[in-house]
Amino acid sequence: MDGTMVDSMPAHAKSWDLFRQRHGVQLSVDEILKRTTGRNGIECVRLLLGDDLPEEEAKRLIDEKEADYRRIFAEDFREVAGFSEFARRAQARGLKIAVATAGDRNNLHFVLERVHVRPEAEVRGDQGLPGKPEPDIFLAAAKKLGAEPRDCIVFEDAPFGIEAAHRAGMRAVAICSTHKAEELAGPHVIASVRDFEELMKNDFLESLHA
Repeated sequence: MDGTMVDSMPAHAKSWDLFRQRHGVQLSVDEILKRTTGRNGIECVRLLLGDDLPEEEAKRLIDEKEADYRRIFAEDFREVAGFSEFARRAQARGLKIAVATAGDRNNLHFVLERVHVRPEAEVRGDQGLPGKPEPDIFLAAAKKLGAEPRDCIVFEDAPFGIEAAHRAGMRAVAICSTHKAEELAGPHVIASVRDFEELMKNDFLESLHA
């Protein structure tokens, strides 16, 4: 979802900067993003503040951080170019869409209300699954869709997500909104593009059905 469906990583960076200042985290924002992107909220907080942090406290802290993120992103919300139209065309062709995100319920609903896309399945990081690069979130999404992993294509903008797709036995498309193509490479990556407009210009959906 983040950085793939919506151009939210700048807002996440700002909210992590607030978190860093508030809680005395010495890492830079860039380093925090590098270590946390794709992980679920509790994993993120424990990574920054210690593995022994109680779960309830970790949940309270990530809720605080994500509330900052939604407030910031609401002021300048934007999708990754072409996402909504690409999703509409995919569903019109009979393809099923799942959102498989390490984000929580509030962040997911915040995004879906604004992009006007209704996926057939949702899997989130606050449902007890380990975050990426573990494959669990993607495998759970495939199961909800009734699809075999080999028949799924993951759209991802982050190295942990690309790795998780590989571990899940799925093909992947690298959306290079936040990372370079070489950072998102792999034997399972079938396309690397800037955004969904580029995919549509290249007749990506049509080629799948050729």
